[in-house]
Amino acid sequence: MPRSPLSPREGISATSLRAPGGKATHDKNHLPVPDTIGGWLEAEFPEADDEARRSLLSTGDMRDETGEPVNWDDSVIPGGFYFFHRPVPAEERIPFEISVVFEDDDLLVVDKPHFLASTPNGRFVRECVVTRARLDFNQPDLVAIHRLDRITAGLLILSKRPETRGRYQSLFQDRLVTKTYRALAAMPPTDMEFPLSKESRLVKPRGGRQVLEVDGEPNAFSTISLLGERTPTSPRRSEATVPPPRRSVEECPSIGEYELHPLTGKTHQLRVHMNSLGLPILGDPVYPVDLSPDPYDFSSPLQLLAASIEFDDPLTRRPRRFESELTLGPTP
Repeated sequence: MPRSPLSPREGISATSLRAPGGKATHDKNHLPVPDTIGGWLEAEFPEADDEARRSLLSTGDMRDETGEPVNWDDSVIPGGFYFFHRPVPAEERIPFEISVVFEDDDLLVVDKPHFLASTPNGRFVRECVVTRARLDFNQPDLVAIHRLDRITAGLLILSKRPETRGRYQSLFQDRLVTKTYRALAAMPPTDMEFPLSKESRLVKPRGGRQVLEVDGEPNAFSTISLLGERTPTSPRRSEATVPPPRRSVEECPSIGEYELHPLTGKTHQLRVHMNSLGLPILGDPVYPVDLSPDPYDFSSPLQLLAASIEFDDPLTRRPRRFESELTLGPTP
């Protein structure tokens, strides 16, 4: 897809839409090409009224991929990309702030708080790290170069310059980055030996929140170490038991601190692997039971932290290491 000719508005990137037809392979290249832009938008957004569709050209500043403004009666470029700013409603603010860990000409490394999304996603478009940072730091080109779950805290790396972005993104795609997480969960049974390796096949069913472990060739690999007991208030258990769903730090009588290394980057990988060991991460609203959490319920944060990231810089070839300044749970 070509780069959008429209700069972000209020920190929010323009939306892209591809026209039917054309010679390139895409989802709509087999469809007939409407005579005009207006006819295309009527077919594309049948539930919208005429005023709303026309507003995409006016308020939305719709343009083709060359940056030329689009008119209602213009011909449609078969298979062409079009860009416009869609209306984005106000969102209740997530009451936690990002903090800068490191910055240079190419990268902005931040500590993302629990409950704040990394990128625009679903109901959170304004309330995410990327949108906030673009506005707070007046850097409209900021893009997150890897993923971090909304309810996970810790390090998130953003690219500042499109010219070097691909070099850094390829590090994550090629698994050339070492990521270390910290987690709090119940202490394990005495016969569970650490460090241990966990591998399984993970599948996320469409429409479901939980990622499932299924039979088949493993596609998710993690290593897990027990660092020690955080709150030695009760004897260590001799048999594995599953704590109640979303048990908070305050409710867990014996807390273990774990170091986690995901060797792959599957969705919810660490949370699923800890849960499968009978050690669900404290504060998890989805594992072992999906509680359909209210995204504005901040009472029990997931005790999972992206603690450090290491890689060899693709521009300078020098090793880099970033460490989070956040902590988990109560102070030991």
